Formats: sequence, structure tokens, C-alpha cells
Amino acid sequence: MNRQKLILTVLLALLGVSLIYSFFRMPRQKRAPAPASAPATAAKKAAVPRKAVSPPAAQQRVDERKLRLDLLEATPPPFAGFRRNIFQPIFREEAKPSRLPLPAPPVRPALPKPPPPPPIAAPVPPAAPAPTPVQQEMARFTFLGFMKKDNQKTIFLSSSNEIFLVKKGDKIAGKYEVTNITDEALTIHVLADGSEIIIPLVENKPLSAPRR
Repeated sequence: MNRQKLILTVLLALLGVSLIYSFFRMPRQKRAPAPASAPATAAKKAAVPRKAVSPPAAQQRVDERKLRLDLLEATPPPFAGFRRNIFQPIFREEAKPSRLPLPAPPVRPALPKPPPPPPIAAPVPPAAPAPTPVQQEMARFTFLGFMKKDNQKTIFLSSSNEIFLVKKGDKIAGKYEVTNITDEALTIHVLADGSEIIIPLVENKPLSAPRR
């Protein structure tokens, strides 16, 4: 315990010595020596009698330190606008037209018109084949109707304002023999070549023999 007190006492002593040393070593402000002309200037000022300050001059100095509110309330003159365009030289340089004229666009030659297409010929319908002799001879007769009696049918044919009654076994125009008669058709036998032809029966229509 005594040792700690001894160490504390030594530290406090060192602190006091350092404070005293720093106080004496601290730089102090010194006054500069007066110039040589200072006494003469002071004597001159003492010789010149002071003038009494007039009240108007003192009043004028006081007025210079005041805030001039009347200047804030005054209306400023209207703005007359700019009298000179400071950007005019720049715009003049940009607006200068080029001295070289632009070449004229090339003229394209007119293309010749294509010739009109040739007219399309209308298709020629095929010529109808000439009727056979059997068709020509049968077309001269017109079927008018038929009659049935005793299970035997008789047809009525007209040609050149004449009416002919034809039944099975009869001959037409001396060349064709009737072999069969039904409600729908007439069957004839060609005596020249022995062939048979079936002709449909349509009332009030000429006999239309098929082509062979």
C-alpha cells in the first residue's frame, strides 16, 4: 500500500514540474517597435487643431449605414428587349447555302410497253356427226300413241300428214320389220344386214334411232 502511494506521489510531482516548465517555455506576444516617423506624425497631428464636426456631416454618415427601403419599393423600368443577337454569327454560318449546285437526278428512259397478247380464239365445237340412213328414215315418223287389243299392241305413226298403223310383223318403209312393241320402245329388224335396233317411244316426238 505504501508503495502505491509512493508511486502516485512521484507521478504527481512529475506532472507539476512539467506544467511549470511548459508555462515558462510558452511563447509570448511581443509588440513591434514604432517607426521612426511616428513621433513626427504624432507631433504634426497635435499641432493641427481639430475641426468641429458639423451636424449635417455626422447626419450624412449615419444615413449611409441605413437600409434604403425606398429603393426596394421603386418600380424598375420595363425591359426593352435585346438589341443585339449574340448568336447571329453562328446561325449565319449554318444558313450559308452550298456554292456547288446539286446534280440533277438522272432521267430514266421510258420502258417500251409490252405488245398486247394475241386474242384467244374461241374453241370450235366439234361438228355433229351426220345422221345415218336409218336415223334419217326413222326421223320422218312421229309417234302419236298406241292401242292394245287381244293382247296385241298397235302403234300410230304419222308421216307427211298420213297416219300409219304398225303392229308386230309389219314393215316400215319396206326396209325394216317390226319384231317387238312395248310401252317404252319399238324394236325393228334391218333387212339389209340383219341387225336389230331399239327405238324409244316418246309421244308426239319423231322416232330417234340410236347410232350404230
